[in-house]
Amino acid sequence: MTVRLARADAYRTLLATWSADADLRGAIRVAAVVFVAALTAAAAQISFPVPFTTVPFTLQPMIVLVGGAALGSRLGMSSQVVYLIAGLAGLPVFAASPVLPQGPLRLLGPTGGYLISYPLAAFAAGWLAERGFDRRYLTSALAMAAGLAVIFACGVLWLAWFARPAGVGFSAALATGFYPFIAVDVLKILLAAMVLPSVWRFVRPV
Repeated sequence: MTVRLARADAYRTLLATWSADADLRGAIRVAAVVFVAALTAAAAQISFPVPFTTVPFTLQPMIVLVGGAALGSRLGMSSQVVYLIAGLAGLPVFAASPVLPQGPLRLLGPTGGYLISYPLAAFAAGWLAERGFDRRYLTSALAMAAGLAVIFACGVLWLAWFARPAGVGFSAALATGFYPFIAVDVLKILLAAMVLPSVWRFVRPV
């Protein structure tokens, strides 16, 4: 199946392309936002504790970045806002934690910065996708890397100075919130970067 872009002078996200001619365009966008939020919640349940840190390993960054790129900046950000609202409401959408229960207190704990970063990271990946970065592997990897940088920056800074009951300091935050994860997360974005260019092979610009 081949999907044509409606405009040759503009890049469009996958969602915009698939829903361009749909009568239920608004409903499709709402459903896509909710779907990515649900995927983020599901990815949080696949978490593994890491020695010497309260930050678990999860698959959420891949979902956040791929979802943001597929939906675009605003809808990608919206999907993660929906996810956080569900968590603030007390739904069990956050990863298991030995420190804090589900609910709003989770945003104050050691993983709060990572969670808060998700809308920003999705926006970054989506903004670059809207400029064609998701069409080829190398540029897709750059878009994913930009989003991952947002996640780590927010997560480490929060862990260092703002996490409750007390921040751990910048050096300790790097040791517990960055170094144990960076190698695996780089591998994850290298894999995630293949998703959208592979799908775009079925999409032919006009």
